[in-house]
Amino acid sequence: MLFRLKNLAITTLLLATTATGSAAFAGSPKNGGTAPEFTGIDKWLNSDPLTMQQLRGKVVLVDFWTYTCINCINTLPHIRSWNQKYKDQGLTVIGVHTPEYSFERDTDNVKAAIKRFGITYPVAQDNRYATWGAYNNQYWPAVYLIDKKGQVVYSHFGEGNYAEIEAKIQALLAQKD
Repeated sequence: MLFRLKNLAITTLLLATTATGSAAFAGSPKNGGTAPEFTGIDKWLNSDPLTMQQLRGKVVLVDFWTYTCINCINTLPHIRSWNQKYKDQGLTVIGVHTPEYSFERDTDNVKAAIKRFGITYPVAQDNRYATWGAYNNQYWPAVYLIDKKGQVVYSHFGEGNYAEIEAKIQALLAQKD
């Protein structure tokens, strides 16, 4: 009986999370918690190194991705669009490229993918999973929204919820410092 109750609880949690797409998974930064710093980054592409402290006062979208993940590739048009549309209003998009396969660790391969996908925003190459670990992230793609005070206020794993994410970006940009 206890086994069935545990399975029911796990299934209910998974269904609720899948339905909302924005529930915090165990171990991910809690909404309202301070966003972790970028740590253990091998290389910054399209930018000098950045810190969360430097980005205070801006809304930050952190996108964990890898260039061969089809779900990540499918989210990129939305991420690029938000970057283009809101960068002059205070949004900073940071791609955190965390490789799934060993060949994805090669900086030249990541640079080629950035060019192929038309990514112009900063990309942190997280080959050692240090920033991934700081966020307790477990998924590709994963989006974290950080408010102007440096607090994680929203997370989404996988594809979808694009209108909800954009509405959250707009609401965060409208907030007073």
